[in-house]
Amino acid sequence: MMSAVGEAVKQGARLDVVCNRIGISDRTIQRWQTKPEDGRQGPNTEPANKLSEAEVAQVLSVATSAEFRDVSPKQIVPRLADRGQYIASESTFYRALNEESLMAHRGRAKAPVPRARPELLATKIHQVWTWDISYLRGPIRGTFFYLYLVVDIFSRRIVGWEVHDEESSILAAALLERISLEVGSPKGLTLHSDNGGPMKGATMLSMIQSLGISASFSRPRVSDDNPYSEALFRTVKYCSLFPEKPFESLEGARTWVAGFVAWYNTKHLHSAIQFVTPDQRHFGLDVELLANRTEVYEAARVRNPNRWSQQTRNWKSPIAVRLGQPRSTQKSEVTISRQ
Repeated sequence: MMSAVGEAVKQGARLDVVCNRIGISDRTIQRWQTKPEDGRQGPNTEPANKLSEAEVAQVLSVATSAEFRDVSPKQIVPRLADRGQYIASESTFYRALNEESLMAHRGRAKAPVPRARPELLATKIHQVWTWDISYLRGPIRGTFFYLYLVVDIFSRRIVGWEVHDEESSILAAALLERISLEVGSPKGLTLHSDNGGPMKGATMLSMIQSLGISASFSRPRVSDDNPYSEALFRTVKYCSLFPEKPFESLEGARTWVAGFVAWYNTKHLHSAIQFVTPDQRHFGLDVELLANRTEVYEAARVRNPNRWSQQTRNWKSPIAVRLGQPRSTQKSEVTISRQ
């Protein structure tokens, strides 16, 4: 792991980014660099209030008895207290049961089913699109226009948009059909969204299927499984171009969004793609541009080497973009270059 981290830092990656990717603290890496051996030690003595083997056996006996085997420790402890009995705390009951692998689901209710985070990988354009709908304030308080935006996560380019006065699965399906025709019906495309009504409407799902697109959805009641669309809407509403007053008409909202999309795709230097525009990334123009930036930095380093204690800035473009990488996944590879 240390060799992988060292190689990543040597290539220009920041230590905190590398550590976040592999799931450890940067302070841990720093400690390992200065003192490879772990000098930490646990307590030398046992806690004075540790339960004896007999007390632990009593806890397990009560928890697995016919009376209490179908209820949780949260129910056991107060019931015993009502009888004037105290054996152990709820946390002790849980700990004792867990150590004996007795923390199985109890009762007749269906056990919770953990839902995996959606995980999609894009290594080129038109592999993964995400989309969502956001509100734009209308001329009357409490009325809104609805902004439909579809973004390609590899290039961050807005590939399609519409503004309507209602949320509708039919309108979303028409937008998706138009975009697919414009880009030539991309094969192997996955469309990700949250679980809103327009996203899962029958018309939209039918259109997705007819176009040969794979559908992906966020987990129920999880707000951060569609981060690329959420980040784009934040850029929409917090950029300096966004009007302070509500839109006076639907046509006015459409005109403004058209201008924003043109600015975002062709002028906005996106931080996640090495400060090139989404259009430059989308059409492969960023390769030469980033290579020129590298040459500029190398030339500056040759002219004044004292200003750099390590390598110059890494201007290599990310080769892949991942949606929904599990937080528990640990990866040692952090290369982000693209030839």
